[in-house]
Amino acid sequence: MIRHHRDATVDPASGTSRRRVLRLGLAAALAAPGVARAQQGWPPATITWVNPFPAGGGTDVFARPLAAQVGEQLGCQIIIDNKGGAGGTVGASQAAKMKPDGSVFFVGAIHHTIAPSIYKNLDYDLEKDFVPVTMIALVPQVISINPKRVPVKTAAEFVAYVKANPNKVNYASPGAGTAHHLAGELFKLETGTELVHVPYRGAGPAMQDLLAGNVDMMFDGMGTSASQIRTNRLLGLAVATPERNAEFPDIPTAAEIGAPNWIVSTWYGLWALKGTPQPIVDRMHAEVVKALATPKLQAIWKDQTAQAGGESQADFAKRIRTEIEKWRKVVAAAGVKLD
Repeated sequence: MIRHHRDATVDPASGTSRRRVLRLGLAAALAAPGVARAQQGWPPATITWVNPFPAGGGTDVFARPLAAQVGEQLGCQIIIDNKGGAGGTVGASQAAKMKPDGSVFFVGAIHHTIAPSIYKNLDYDLEKDFVPVTMIALVPQVISINPKRVPVKTAAEFVAYVKANPNKVNYASPGAGTAHHLAGELFKLETGTELVHVPYRGAGPAMQDLLAGNVDMMFDGMGTSASQIRTNRLLGLAVATPERNAEFPDIPTAAEIGAPNWIVSTWYGLWALKGTPQPIVDRMHAEVVKALATPKLQAIWKDQTAQAGGESQADFAKRIRTEIEKWRKVVAAAGVKLD
């Protein structure tokens, strides 16, 4: 009789011996300390989220409450470090050069998928120097005008007024190459109008000047315009979406004003730095998804007419690639060039 050692028993279905299974288990056990070392001491007492725009803009609107919630979940402090300039590219460049030890993350936006087509000498690569974590919010764009500067009441009147006064109406943006800027260029293509672009160093300063009456209008994300429209400090003329917005049902859509292809949403996302240990990236992704599901953040996102993110890392990476290609075409069609 042939006696088989118990560890050498073969599973007829798989042909894998128990001895092999034990060896694989031992290998996994030996590898585990490597994973543990990647997270050892993480989270640190303080984590920094680099926001490449000045305080007060759309990125801040979502990044700050999210950082507070995630920090509470992790038991550490997450601070927002605003580094504005050049449509968000200055802060992105600085973040890309920081140490990828899990203590620094980058809070960017759709603007960073446009930048490669606008800025020819970027010293960072969004897809190579950063690791997508997830989208955190998606906000529809809206035409917001200062009613004291532009004598119109409706979107139809606005289009007619701009056509009758080419290059007389100006629009503010957070900077050249931002979604707000390109939303304006796309609007001009769609309506056959001419507007003057006035770039700022972030959505906060642009909004301050719009409210002060120093500029006429913005193609803005609802994240910064919603409260101003509710209080009648600004007039919302049209949303760049296929359907009307539930929070502002009286504002017409792009198609209703004769610009069906003027579909633009501003989204914000979180990235890790290239080289950040994957277990840390995975943990941050899980914590952000958990935070976005809390009633507190859901209420804030609803108030800003925003859709919560939380998509997988792979889906966020796909979104980034798709947006880069989309805006490259718009930049080429509009002939956008930096002064």
